[in-house]
Amino acid sequence: MNSKRFRLWDLPTRLFHWMLVICVSAAIASGLLGGNMIVWHERFGLAIVGLVVFRVVWGVIGSSYARFGQFFPTPAKVKAYLKGEWRGYGHNPLGAFSVFGLLGVLAFQVASGLFTNDDIAFVGPLFDLVDKNLSNLLTGWHTLASNLLFVLIGLHLAAIAFYGHVKKENLIKPMLSGWKEGDAEASATGGGLVAFIVALAIACAAVYAASGAWLPEAPPAPPAAETPSW
Repeated sequence: MNSKRFRLWDLPTRLFHWMLVICVSAAIASGLLGGNMIVWHERFGLAIVGLVVFRVVWGVIGSSYARFGQFFPTPAKVKAYLKGEWRGYGHNPLGAFSVFGLLGVLAFQVASGLFTNDDIAFVGPLFDLVDKNLSNLLTGWHTLASNLLFVLIGLHLAAIAFYGHVKKENLIKPMLSGWKEGDAEASATGGGLVAFIVALAIACAAVYAASGAWLPEAPPAPPAAETPSW
């Protein structure tokens, strides 16, 4: 029995993955509940901003299997995978489409959500940067894109189930432990503490920018006119 294993997913990638699962689930639930929960919807949305930006940066400077260049789905890779000739670790070419699709839709969702309004009491943190008509348009797109997000999440879960039950390949275990059975010499390289600090700093800066905390405070409302006593 081959007991060799190698490091596939680094800790930052795994933390990103499970924090994204939690924040997206919470954002969906709070958005559907509405009411006072919309405040939490915004907070989870800002957290997703940070997570998506972190993953984009980590996809450039992170460890080898987390880098976008390592698993970008080129036509040659997709063709080889469909013919059963692809050999590699990490995201396969079709799985890569899922990764880029989810990141793209989530990026659009959180970006559009920053400018939304509900015509009652809630406005996104950057609402003041656009006019009402554009905000209404982005609000509509934000709602429509949520349906696409649900589809992608469903496909992602279906793929995990398919690989687990049909191909007998557990995709969840390596994302929990970081390890996968195989050639020990294939362990991920790169990333490291400095890269993590850089990615985290950029992500925090993105959350600050998205929060609108840097915008000037709105001027106070003018005092109500006094009604003559006579």
